[in-house]
Amino acid sequence: MKMNEEKLNPWELEDEIEHKSSLLEWWYIESFFKTKNPDIDWSIKAGFTEWQNKKEVGCYVASTLFNTNDDKCIYFQDRTDNIRFKTNKEKLELKYKDCFLKGGFPEYHIYINDTKHNIKIDFKLISESYPHWIAQDVSKGWLPMGFGFFRYGYIPKLRINGTITIDDKEHIVDGKSYYEHVWGDFWYDNPLSVFSNMKKTLSIYSSLAGCWIKKNKIKIPKSIGFGTENSPFGYDWAWAILDNGWTIFYGNVLFWLTDGPVFGTLILSKDGKKFKEFYNACFRYKKTIHSKNFDFNYPSEIEIIAEDEEEKIILNLITNNTPHEYASDYDEKNYWKALVICELTGIVKGYYKSKSEEFPLSGKCKIEPQRQPTPIGHNYLKIDFLKPKKGFGISWDLESNLLKRNLKAKINILPKPKIKFRIKRKID
Repeated sequence: MKMNEEKLNPWELEDEIEHKSSLLEWWYIESFFKTKNPDIDWSIKAGFTEWQNKKEVGCYVASTLFNTNDDKCIYFQDRTDNIRFKTNKEKLELKYKDCFLKGGFPEYHIYINDTKHNIKIDFKLISESYPHWIAQDVSKGWLPMGFGFFRYGYIPKLRINGTITIDDKEHIVDGKSYYEHVWGDFWYDNPLSVFSNMKKTLSIYSSLAGCWIKKNKIKIPKSIGFGTENSPFGYDWAWAILDNGWTIFYGNVLFWLTDGPVFGTLILSKDGKKFKEFYNACFRYKKTIHSKNFDFNYPSEIEIIAEDEEEKIILNLITNNTPHEYASDYDEKNYWKALVICELTGIVKGYYKSKSEEFPLSGKCKIEPQRQPTPIGHNYLKIDFLKPKKGFGISWDLESNLLKRNLKAKINILPKPKIKFRIKRKID
Protein backbone atom coordinates (compact mmCIF):
# COMPACT_ATOMS: atom_id res chain seq x y z
CA MET A 1 0.00 0.00 0.00
CA LYS A 2 1.81 3.11 -1.23
CA MET A 3 0.35 6.21 0.34
CA ASN A 4 1.61 8.90 2.70
CA GLU A 5 1.52 6.82 5.88
CA GLU A 6 2.40 9.72 8.18
CA LYS A 7 -0.84 11.47 7.26
CA LEU A 8 -3.12 8.47 6.82
CA ASN A 9 -1.97 5.96 9.45
CA PRO A 10 -2.84 7.12 13.00
CA TRP A 11 -1.37 3.99 14.64
CA GLU A 12 2.03 3.78 16.30
CA LEU A 13 3.83 0.60 17.34
CA GLU A 14 2.51 0.98 20.90
CA ASP A 15 -1.04 0.91 19.51
CA GLU A 16 -0.48 -2.53 17.99
CA ILE A 17 1.27 -4.41 20.79
CA GLU A 18 0.08 -5.69 24.17
CA HIS A 19 -0.81 -3.24 26.97
CA LYS A 20 0.10 -5.15 30.12
CA SER A 21 -1.50 -2.64 32.50
CA SER A 22 -4.96 -2.88 30.87
CA LEU A 23 -7.71 -4.87 32.52
CA LEU A 24 -9.04 -6.22 29.21
CA GLU A 25 -7.56 -6.42 25.72
CA TRP A 26 -8.32 -8.23 22.48
CA TRP A 27 -7.24 -8.58 18.85
CA TYR A 28 -9.85 -9.96 16.43
CA ILE A 29 -10.61 -10.45 12.76
CA GLU A 30 -13.96 -10.79 10.97
CA SER A 31 -13.81 -12.30 7.49
CA PHE A 32 -15.87 -13.37 4.51
CA PHE A 33 -14.13 -15.85 2.23
CA LYS A 34 -14.69 -18.59 -0.34
CA THR A 35 -13.26 -22.03 -0.93
CA LYS A 36 -13.41 -24.18 -4.04
CA ASN A 37 -13.90 -27.94 -4.25
CA PRO A 38 -16.28 -27.71 -2.49
CA ASP A 39 -17.53 -24.23 -3.45
CA ILE A 40 -18.56 -22.75 -0.09
CA ASP A 41 -19.07 -19.25 1.29
CA TRP A 42 -17.69 -18.85 4.80
CA SER A 43 -17.62 -16.26 7.55
CA ILE A 44 -15.30 -16.33 10.53
CA LYS A 45 -14.60 -14.37 13.67
CA ALA A 46 -11.27 -15.28 15.29
CA GLY A 47 -8.90 -13.75 17.76
CA PHE A 48 -7.12 -13.43 21.06
CA THR A 49 -8.40 -12.05 24.39
CA GLU A 50 -6.65 -11.56 27.72
CA TRP A 51 -7.62 -9.98 31.04
CA GLN A 52 -6.52 -9.24 34.56
CA ASN A 53 -8.10 -7.90 37.74
CA LYS A 54 -7.56 -8.20 41.47
CA LYS A 55 -8.89 -11.77 41.49
CA GLU A 56 -7.71 -13.35 38.26
CA VAL A 57 -5.55 -13.36 35.14
CA GLY A 58 -6.30 -15.31 32.01
CA CYS A 59 -6.44 -15.53 28.23
CA TYR A 60 -8.10 -17.46 25.47
CA VAL A 61 -8.17 -18.00 21.73
CA ALA A 62 -11.56 -18.33 20.04
CA SER A 63 -13.16 -18.68 16.63
CA THR A 64 -16.70 -18.79 15.26
CA LEU A 65 -16.85 -20.33 11.79
CA PHE A 66 -20.03 -20.11 9.72
CA ASN A 67 -20.65 -22.27 6.66
CA THR A 68 -23.25 -19.93 5.17
CA ASN A 69 -24.19 -22.34 2.37
CA ASP A 70 -25.36 -25.05 4.78
CA ASP A 71 -26.22 -22.72 7.71
CA LYS A 72 -23.78 -24.44 10.05
CA CYS A 73 -21.70 -22.89 12.82
CA ILE A 74 -18.59 -24.25 14.56
CA TYR A 75 -17.46 -22.53 17.75
CA PHE A 76 -14.07 -23.08 19.36
CA GLN A 77 -12.49 -21.66 22.50
CA ASP A 78 -9.27 -22.63 24.26
CA ARG A 79 -8.91 -20.84 27.61
CA THR A 80 -6.22 -20.92 30.26
CA ASP A 81 -6.41 -19.10 33.58
CA ASN A 82 -3.45 -17.65 35.49
CA ILE A 83 -1.34 -16.96 32.41
CA ARG A 84 -1.11 -14.29 29.69
CA PHE A 85 -0.10 -14.57 26.05
CA LYS A 86 3.56 -14.79 25.17
CA THR A 87 4.33 -11.42 23.60
CA ASN A 88 7.12 -9.33 22.12
CA LYS A 89 7.77 -5.74 23.31
CA GLU A 90 9.33 -4.74 20.00
CA LYS A 91 6.55 -5.84 17.65
CA LEU A 92 3.08 -7.35 17.51
CA GLU A 93 3.52 -11.01 18.28
CA LEU A 94 1.07 -13.05 20.35
CA LYS A 95 1.50 -16.75 21.03
CA TYR A 96 -0.83 -19.21 22.70
CA LYS A 97 0.16 -22.88 22.41
CA ASP A 98 0.56 -23.25 18.63
CA CYS A 99 -1.82 -20.37 17.79
CA PHE A 100 -0.38 -16.95 16.98
CA LEU A 101 -0.99 -13.45 15.65
CA LYS A 102 1.91 -11.39 14.38
CA GLY A 103 2.78 -8.54 12.06
CA GLY A 104 1.70 -4.92 12.08
CA PHE A 105 0.14 -2.54 9.62
CA PRO A 106 -0.12 -3.17 6.70
CA GLU A 107 0.26 -6.98 7.02
CA TYR A 108 -0.84 -9.48 9.65
CA HIS A 109 -0.58 -13.25 9.99
CA ILE A 110 -3.06 -15.19 12.13
CA TYR A 111 -3.03 -18.92 12.81
CA ILE A 112 -5.77 -20.65 14.81
CA ASN A 113 -5.66 -24.39 15.49
CA ASP A 114 -9.12 -25.62 16.46
CA THR A 115 -8.09 -28.93 17.99
CA LYS A 116 -11.65 -29.79 18.96
CA HIS A 117 -12.97 -29.86 15.38
CA ASN A 118 -9.68 -30.47 13.52
CA ILE A 119 -9.78 -27.11 11.72
CA LYS A 120 -6.75 -24.90 11.08
CA ILE A 121 -7.01 -21.27 9.98
CA ASP A 122 -3.85 -19.83 8.40
CA PHE A 123 -4.52 -16.34 7.03
CA LYS A 124 -2.18 -13.62 5.85
CA LEU A 125 -4.04 -10.30 5.83
CA ILE A 126 -2.89 -7.48 3.54
CA SER A 127 -4.44 -4.10 4.24
CA GLU A 128 -6.47 -2.42 1.52
CA SER A 129 -7.43 0.34 3.94
CA TYR A 130 -5.73 2.46 6.54
CA PRO A 131 -6.42 2.07 10.27
CA HIS A 132 -8.95 4.29 11.98
CA TRP A 133 -9.92 5.11 15.56
CA ILE A 134 -13.58 5.22 16.52
CA ALA A 135 -14.51 8.89 17.10
CA GLN A 136 -11.04 9.73 15.82
CA ASP A 137 -11.62 13.48 15.54
CA VAL A 138 -13.42 13.68 18.89
CA SER A 139 -11.70 11.37 21.38
CA LYS A 140 -8.96 9.69 19.28
CA GLY A 141 -10.49 6.27 19.80
CA TRP A 142 -11.17 6.52 23.54
CA LEU A 143 -14.68 5.42 24.53
CA PRO A 144 -16.37 5.15 27.95
CA MET A 145 -17.70 1.97 29.54
CA GLY A 146 -19.44 2.50 32.88
CA PHE A 147 -16.85 4.25 35.05
CA GLY A 148 -14.03 2.87 32.90
CA PHE A 149 -12.79 3.47 29.37
CA PHE A 150 -11.13 1.74 26.41
CA ARG A 151 -9.52 2.52 23.08
CA TYR A 152 -10.95 1.08 19.88
CA GLY A 153 -9.09 0.93 16.58
CA TYR A 154 -9.85 -1.02 13.43
CA ILE A 155 -8.94 -1.62 9.79
CA PRO A 156 -12.12 -2.07 7.73
CA LYS A 157 -10.73 -3.92 4.71
CA LEU A 158 -7.90 -6.39 4.23
CA ARG A 159 -7.28 -8.99 1.54
CA ILE A 160 -6.93 -12.61 2.65
CA ASN A 161 -4.21 -14.91 1.36
CA GLY A 162 -4.15 -18.26 3.05
CA THR A 163 -5.75 -21.60 3.74
CA ILE A 164 -8.32 -23.36 5.86
CA THR A 165 -7.62 -27.01 6.68
CA ILE A 166 -10.62 -29.16 7.59
CA ASP A 167 -10.13 -32.80 8.60
CA ASP A 168 -6.56 -32.65 7.24
CA LYS A 169 -7.69 -31.39 3.81
CA GLU A 170 -6.29 -28.00 2.87
CA HIS A 171 -8.35 -25.43 0.95
CA ILE A 172 -7.07 -22.18 -0.54
CA VAL A 173 -9.24 -19.22 0.46
CA ASP A 174 -10.08 -15.93 -1.19
CA GLY A 175 -11.86 -13.11 0.61
CA LYS A 176 -11.92 -9.89 2.61
CA SER A 177 -11.38 -9.23 6.28
CA TYR A 178 -11.76 -6.71 9.07
CA TYR A 179 -9.27 -6.31 11.93
CA GLU A 180 -9.64 -4.62 15.33
CA HIS A 181 -7.59 -4.01 18.46
CA VAL A 182 -9.24 -2.91 21.70
CA TRP A 183 -7.77 -2.33 25.16
CA GLY A 184 -8.58 -0.43 28.31
CA ASP A 185 -9.66 -0.34 31.94
CA PHE A 186 -13.21 -1.67 31.90
CA TRP A 187 -14.97 -4.78 33.13
CA TYR A 188 -18.17 -6.31 31.76
CA ASP A 189 -19.10 -8.17 34.97
CA ASN A 190 -19.46 -4.87 36.85
CA PRO A 191 -18.99 -1.81 34.61
CA LEU A 192 -19.36 0.53 37.61
CA SER A 193 -16.55 -1.07 39.61
CA VAL A 194 -13.60 0.47 37.73
CA PHE A 195 -12.33 3.80 39.08
CA SER A 196 -8.84 3.87 37.58
CA ASN A 197 -9.12 7.40 36.15
CA MET A 198 -12.52 9.05 36.63
CA LYS A 199 -11.22 12.36 35.31
CA LYS A 200 -10.39 10.74 31.97
CA THR A 201 -13.70 8.84 31.89
CA LEU A 202 -15.72 12.02 32.49
CA SER A 203 -13.69 13.86 29.86
CA ILE A 204 -14.48 11.18 27.27
CA TYR A 205 -18.20 11.24 28.14
CA SER A 206 -18.18 15.05 27.88
CA SER A 207 -16.42 15.12 24.49
CA LEU A 208 -18.68 12.50 22.90
CA ALA A 209 -21.89 13.96 24.37
CA GLY A 210 -20.93 17.44 23.21
CA CYS A 211 -20.28 16.19 19.69
CA TRP A 212 -23.58 14.29 19.58
CA ILE A 213 -25.60 17.29 20.80
CA LYS A 214 -23.90 19.54 18.26
CA LYS A 215 -24.64 17.18 15.37
CA ASN A 216 -28.27 16.37 16.29
CA LYS A 217 -31.38 18.49 16.41
CA ILE A 218 -33.71 17.60 19.28
CA LYS A 219 -37.19 16.87 17.89
CA ILE A 220 -40.20 14.70 18.58
CA PRO A 221 -39.85 11.50 16.49
CA LYS A 222 -42.64 9.67 14.71
CA SER A 223 -42.01 6.71 16.96
CA ILE A 224 -39.61 5.47 19.60
CA GLY A 225 -39.07 2.03 21.15
CA PHE A 226 -37.56 0.82 24.42
CA GLY A 227 -36.41 -2.61 25.60
CA THR A 228 -35.18 -3.55 29.08
CA GLU A 229 -32.46 -5.75 27.54
CA ASN A 230 -30.96 -2.78 25.65
CA SER A 231 -29.09 -1.27 28.59
CA PRO A 232 -26.15 1.14 28.08
CA PHE A 233 -23.79 -1.73 28.92
CA GLY A 234 -24.78 -3.57 25.76
CA TYR A 235 -24.42 -2.51 22.16
CA ASP A 236 -25.14 -3.29 18.52
CA TRP A 237 -22.10 -3.72 16.30
CA ALA A 238 -21.88 -4.30 12.56
CA TRP A 239 -19.27 -4.42 9.82
CA ALA A 240 -20.24 -4.35 6.16
CA ILE A 241 -18.26 -4.61 2.97
CA LEU A 242 -20.21 -3.38 -0.02
CA ASP A 243 -20.07 -4.63 -3.59
CA ASN A 244 -18.68 -1.28 -4.77
CA GLY A 245 -15.71 -1.59 -2.39
CA TRP A 246 -16.98 0.73 0.33
CA THR A 247 -16.91 -0.30 3.98
CA ILE A 248 -19.27 0.43 6.86
CA PHE A 249 -18.62 0.35 10.59
CA TYR A 250 -21.63 0.68 12.89
CA GLY A 251 -21.52 0.90 16.67
CA ASN A 252 -24.49 1.90 18.80
CA VAL A 253 -24.73 2.21 22.59
CA LEU A 254 -28.42 1.58 23.09
CA PHE A 255 -29.62 3.39 26.25
CA TRP A 256 -32.63 1.04 26.26
CA LEU A 257 -33.72 2.10 22.75
CA THR A 258 -34.91 -0.30 20.05
CA ASP A 259 -36.09 2.45 17.70
CA GLY A 260 -34.68 5.97 17.76
CA PRO A 261 -31.46 7.98 17.55
CA VAL A 262 -28.07 6.28 17.35
CA PHE A 263 -25.92 7.06 20.40
CA GLY A 264 -22.82 5.94 18.59
CA THR A 265 -21.55 6.24 15.06
CA LEU A 266 -21.75 4.97 11.51
CA ILE A 267 -18.41 5.26 9.70
CA LEU A 268 -18.24 5.16 5.90
CA SER A 269 -15.00 4.70 3.99
CA LYS A 270 -15.13 4.80 0.21
CA ASP A 271 -11.44 4.36 -0.57
CA GLY A 272 -9.75 3.18 2.64
CA LYS A 273 -8.03 6.55 3.02
CA LYS A 274 -10.79 8.89 4.14
CA PHE A 275 -13.33 8.02 6.82
CA LYS A 276 -16.60 9.84 7.37
CA GLU A 277 -18.33 9.50 10.73
CA PHE A 278 -22.07 10.13 10.79
CA TYR A 279 -23.26 11.18 14.24
CA ASN A 280 -26.72 12.17 13.02
CA ALA A 281 -28.30 8.76 12.54
CA CYS A 282 -31.35 6.78 13.59
CA PHE A 283 -32.15 3.07 13.69
CA ARG A 284 -35.00 0.65 14.17
CA TYR A 285 -35.31 -3.10 14.54
CA LYS A 286 -37.38 -4.50 11.69
CA LYS A 287 -37.09 -8.08 13.01
CA THR A 288 -35.89 -9.60 16.27
CA ILE A 289 -35.00 -13.05 17.63
CA HIS A 290 -35.58 -14.36 21.14
CA SER A 291 -32.46 -15.72 22.82
CA LYS A 292 -32.16 -19.49 23.16
CA ASN A 293 -31.04 -19.49 26.78
CA PHE A 294 -32.11 -16.15 28.26
CA ASP A 295 -35.22 -13.97 28.27
CA PHE A 296 -34.24 -11.18 25.86
CA ASN A 297 -34.65 -10.24 22.21
CA TYR A 298 -31.99 -9.03 19.80
CA PRO A 299 -32.14 -7.78 16.20
CA SER A 300 -31.96 -9.94 13.10
CA GLU A 301 -32.74 -7.04 10.77
CA ILE A 302 -31.77 -3.42 11.38
CA GLU A 303 -32.60 -0.30 9.38
CA ILE A 304 -30.12 2.58 9.74
CA ILE A 305 -30.45 6.05 8.26
CA ALA A 306 -27.47 8.40 8.52
CA GLU A 307 -27.10 11.83 6.97
CA ASP A 308 -25.51 15.24 7.04
CA GLU A 309 -25.68 18.33 4.80
CA GLU A 310 -23.85 16.56 1.97
CA GLU A 311 -24.78 12.87 2.01
CA LYS A 312 -27.46 10.43 3.09
CA ILE A 313 -27.12 6.69 3.44
CA ILE A 314 -29.91 4.19 4.12
CA LEU A 315 -28.94 0.65 5.11
CA ASN A 316 -30.92 -2.51 5.80
CA LEU A 317 -28.79 -5.14 7.50
CA ILE A 318 -30.60 -8.43 6.89
CA THR A 319 -29.30 -11.62 8.49
CA ASN A 320 -29.68 -14.93 6.70
CA ASN A 321 -28.25 -17.58 9.01
CA THR A 322 -28.99 -19.26 12.32
CA PRO A 323 -27.26 -17.09 14.94
CA HIS A 324 -24.58 -18.23 17.33
CA GLU A 325 -24.90 -17.12 20.96
CA TYR A 326 -21.84 -17.08 23.20
CA ALA A 327 -22.67 -16.68 26.91
CA SER A 328 -20.37 -16.09 29.85
CA ASP A 329 -22.32 -16.47 33.10
CA TYR A 330 -21.65 -14.07 35.97
CA ASP A 331 -20.95 -15.34 39.48
CA GLU A 332 -23.16 -12.63 41.01
CA LYS A 333 -26.50 -12.28 39.23
CA ASN A 334 -28.23 -9.50 41.15
CA TYR A 335 -28.27 -7.09 38.19
CA TRP A 336 -27.09 -9.04 35.16
CA LYS A 337 -27.07 -12.78 34.56
CA ALA A 338 -24.40 -13.06 31.87
CA LEU A 339 -22.55 -11.47 29.01
CA VAL A 340 -24.08 -12.71 25.74
CA ILE A 341 -22.60 -12.04 22.29
CA CYS A 342 -24.91 -12.93 19.39
CA GLU A 343 -23.25 -13.41 16.00
CA LEU A 344 -25.17 -13.26 12.71
CA THR A 345 -24.09 -13.02 9.08
CA GLY A 346 -26.19 -11.42 6.38
CA ILE A 347 -26.55 -9.08 3.46
CA VAL A 348 -26.83 -5.34 2.99
CA LYS A 349 -29.48 -3.60 0.93
CA GLY A 350 -29.55 0.16 0.89
CA TYR A 351 -29.34 3.47 -0.88
CA TYR A 352 -26.84 6.32 -1.15
CA LYS A 353 -27.60 9.91 -2.08
CA SER A 354 -25.44 13.01 -2.39
CA LYS A 355 -25.78 16.35 -4.14
CA SER A 356 -24.25 14.90 -7.32
CA GLU A 357 -25.33 11.24 -7.41
CA GLU A 358 -27.59 8.55 -6.02
CA PHE A 359 -27.61 4.77 -6.40
CA PRO A 360 -28.52 1.51 -4.60
CA LEU A 361 -26.11 -0.30 -2.29
CA SER A 362 -25.58 -4.00 -1.69
CA GLY A 363 -23.05 -6.19 0.04
CA LYS A 364 -22.32 -8.50 2.98
CA CYS A 365 -22.49 -7.78 6.69
CA LYS A 366 -21.76 -9.22 10.10
CA ILE A 367 -23.98 -8.18 13.02
CA GLU A 368 -23.07 -8.69 16.67
CA PRO A 369 -25.54 -7.55 19.32
CA GLN A 370 -24.05 -7.79 22.80
CA ARG A 371 -26.43 -8.00 25.77
CA GLN A 372 -26.33 -8.40 29.53
CA PRO A 373 -29.71 -10.02 30.33
CA THR A 374 -31.38 -9.00 33.59
CA PRO A 375 -33.62 -10.93 36.03
CA ILE A 376 -36.69 -8.96 34.82
CA GLY A 377 -36.36 -10.41 31.31
CA HIS A 378 -37.79 -9.05 28.08
CA ASN A 379 -40.05 -6.01 28.32
CA TYR A 380 -40.78 -3.80 25.33
CA LEU A 381 -42.53 -0.44 24.91
CA LYS A 382 -43.29 1.16 21.54
CA ILE A 383 -44.62 4.75 21.44
CA ASP A 384 -46.05 6.35 18.30
CA PHE A 385 -46.71 10.08 18.00
CA LEU A 386 -49.43 11.57 15.81
CA LYS A 387 -48.23 15.05 14.90
CA PRO A 388 -49.73 17.97 12.98
CA LYS A 389 -50.78 18.12 10.14
CA LYS A 390 -52.20 14.62 10.48
CA GLY A 391 -53.54 15.27 13.97
CA PHE A 392 -52.36 15.18 17.55
CA GLY A 393 -52.15 12.13 19.76
CA ILE A 394 -50.11 9.28 21.17
CA SER A 395 -50.33 5.49 21.20
CA TRP A 396 -48.27 2.86 22.93
CA ASP A 397 -47.77 -0.88 22.85
CA LEU A 398 -46.35 -2.60 25.94
CA GLU A 399 -45.15 -6.21 25.90
CA SER A 400 -44.00 -7.40 29.32
CA ASN A 401 -42.69 -10.83 30.23
CA LEU A 402 -42.28 -9.65 33.81
CA LEU A 403 -45.95 -8.67 34.19
CA LYS A 404 -47.09 -11.35 31.72
CA ARG A 405 -49.27 -8.76 30.03
CA ASN A 406 -49.67 -7.07 26.66
CA LEU A 407 -51.13 -3.58 26.80
CA LYS A 408 -52.21 -1.35 23.93
CA ALA A 409 -53.49 2.19 24.33
CA LYS A 410 -54.31 5.09 22.02
CA ILE A 411 -55.22 8.68 22.83
CA ASN A 412 -56.15 11.06 20.03
CA ILE A 413 -56.95 14.71 20.69
CA LEU A 414 -57.10 15.94 17.09
CA PRO A 415 -58.73 15.75 14.60
CA LYS A 416 -61.30 13.83 16.68
CA PRO A 417 -60.94 12.96 20.39
CA LYS A 418 -60.70 9.20 20.90
CA ILE A 419 -59.40 6.85 23.61
CA LYS A 420 -58.74 3.13 23.19
CA PHE A 421 -57.35 0.77 25.81
CA ARG A 422 -56.79 -2.98 25.76
CA ILE A 423 -54.95 -5.32 28.11
CA LYS A 424 -54.34 -8.99 27.45
CA ARG A 425 -52.68 -11.75 29.47
CA LYS A 426 -49.44 -12.91 27.84
CA ILE A 427 -49.30 -16.68 27.23
CA ASP A 428 -45.82 -18.27 27.21
